[in-house]
Amino acid sequence: MTTILGIEIRVTLPDERVLYFDPFKLAMNYRDAAMVFISHEHFDHCSIEDLKKICTPQTVVFCPADCQNKLSSLTLKHVTLVRPGQKIKIGEILIETVPAYNTNKKFHLKEQEWVGYIVTVPGAEGPKRVYHCGDTDYIPEMNQLKDIDIACMGVGGTYGMTAEEAAKAVNSFKPKVAIPMHYGVIVGTPEDGKRFKELVQHSRVEVI
Repeated sequence: MTTILGIEIRVTLPDERVLYFDPFKLAMNYRDAAMVFISHEHFDHCSIEDLKKICTPQTVVFCPADCQNKLSSLTLKHVTLVRPGQKIKIGEILIETVPAYNTNKKFHLKEQEWVGYIVTVPGAEGPKRVYHCGDTDYIPEMNQLKDIDIACMGVGGTYGMTAEEAAKAVNSFKPKVAIPMHYGVIVGTPEDGKRFKELVQHSRVEVI
């Protein structure tokens, strides 16, 4: 089950393990994270305040290298440093890191090697591939995405894709379900989620 807490994504597996992507603005202390996936070091994606609400000594965190120092105050099972183009298998979970960068602005540079994630997780009806784009524009690499079950797409504009750009990306790789995210808190408005839903052509859109 995929839900939004704060402005980012929480996935609960059939065995009750919980995965988080870029947790930020969480309302309470959940203390239930099995794995956390951080796309880059900006405060609204690598938030120590929010990580303290979900992490335990058994939590595994995946993040780019420039996040590592920020995590030093946390007691974690392990921190795995990542860059684009990796595949990591942990049990039945497959983690793939993909590029995330700006093409027409300078907030997220390609050479910083920040990431999005494709995480293949067990599901009641078979494995599911969940794509979290991170902070990115509509980049050429998105056209190569295949067999995505759930795509979590930033639509707030300013630092990443607008609703129109995110919809164009989704229409290129056609996930089964698309979820707009990262709008209405720092940038963007609820209208961005609605606009995204109007423009997506081939996927079911869930505005959570």
